[in-house]
Amino acid sequence: MDALAVVALIGRMVAGFSLLMLVPLAWAVYAGEPVVDALVKAAATSFAIGAAASLMTRRFRRDLQPRDGFLLVGLTWTVLPAFGALPLALMLPEASVTDVYFEAVSALTASGGTAFSGLDAMPGAVHVWRCLMTWVGGLGIIVLAVAILPMLGIGGSQLFRAEVTGPMKDSKLTPRIADTARAIWGVYVLLSLACALAYRAAGMSWFDAFVHTGSTVSLGGFSSYDASFGHWNSRDIEAVAIVFMMLSGVNLTMYYVVWRERSPAPLWRNAEARAFYLVVLGSAVLIALYLWASGAYDSLSLALRHSVFHVVSVATTAGYATYDYAQWPLFASLWMILLGCFATCAGSTGGGIKMVRLILLLKQARHEFVRIVHPNVVNPVVLNGRAISDRTMQNVIGYMMTYGAVLVGLTMALLATGLEPVTAFTAVIACVNNIGPGLGEVGPAVNYGSLSDLQTWICAFAMLVGRLELLTVLVLFMPAFWRD
Repeated sequence: MDALAVVALIGRMVAGFSLLMLVPLAWAVYAGEPVVDALVKAAATSFAIGAAASLMTRRFRRDLQPRDGFLLVGLTWTVLPAFGALPLALMLPEASVTDVYFEAVSALTASGGTAFSGLDAMPGAVHVWRCLMTWVGGLGIIVLAVAILPMLGIGGSQLFRAEVTGPMKDSKLTPRIADTARAIWGVYVLLSLACALAYRAAGMSWFDAFVHTGSTVSLGGFSSYDASFGHWNSRDIEAVAIVFMMLSGVNLTMYYVVWRERSPAPLWRNAEARAFYLVVLGSAVLIALYLWASGAYDSLSLALRHSVFHVVSVATTAGYATYDYAQWPLFASLWMILLGCFATCAGSTGGGIKMVRLILLLKQARHEFVRIVHPNVVNPVVLNGRAISDRTMQNVIGYMMTYGAVLVGLTMALLATGLEPVTAFTAVIACVNNIGPGLGEVGPAVNYGSLSDLQTWICAFAMLVGRLELLTVLVLFMPAFWRD
């Protein structure tokens, strides 16, 4: 393991990350906000530390072996939030270290859970920085690094495997890993531009359109208002959010295929994307009917409006809200939270275990039932016309077992701190799956600021583990990983 090469790359990433702070700095100067000095100090400090780490290790080779790649990913997603928290700490001196680190982790993991209240009164630069981190983190800063930092060389492949979500990580659009990352990056930028223009056309100011675009296409869910999308009470703005949350919940590489074939047909041919559309939209309709029948809303049209927005928001792990859906009957709100565990597609900006894993698991279960009845039958698991290897199925089953163990372990940890059960369980689900709000004390009408420091750190760890799909982080705790 080449630890110094990892330090060199982290140093360069931190230095590059510090340059992003110039964006909120530019806004603060333009708007005359009293946070210019704080942003200058944060950017200068971050750049100096990153540059120093890079220069002191510049003589060491930079090609990464598999273990180096996983170590780099784990450390990057631990270190970068610390530097992301620095501007927040300096701009909001009343905020605790725990809360600003949690906020930065939530942003870079595109989770959207916040420990801040009084968002409406905060400087605009705070919102620019929060949502810029969310936008960068949504796609994965490691993938961006693979696309723009040629120094990674062949190590880029190891980083891509460690960062890209889903069980079939080796499916490449282009022969070179950096070209694949650039293709995904291009789709992400185009979606962002279209989303910003659509928000503006629907009635948002340019500032709000910029801020909310960052947290919509990333499915991060941060807003500059405590009321989130309830601030506008606009059907048009909600419709734009629904469209782009659905677009971002699909594997971004599919849009590259759509462009290459000049047809939207690949989206429907793909089993995972098709299941995503059917499950999310079907759930929205069913929950609307349930809310109307249970008397939560007087009219079906109003029930449908709130149901579609919130089901899409939670299922795609964005976490926006127009209403405190924790006040709905428990079946409706809990079903939405559970949708967030699996609905989004692998290769999207969403969190959760991904729809493809659930599909493969169900197909494997069906396969086992068939073998019970017909022991000698040859019936491989097939997805999109391709037979799935035993190794892939083993990975899926291993991942699901780890996922269950992590949920149980972290829920027990929160319960041990004295948190009540509904809050503990839904907070873990929301954080591991990068949904943002849960129920109870962390519901959409409140936030994580009410938690103790220990509870907040547990939730921050849950977001990091979930964002890197569990195994990437947990493998670092294995003694065998550190042996030569």
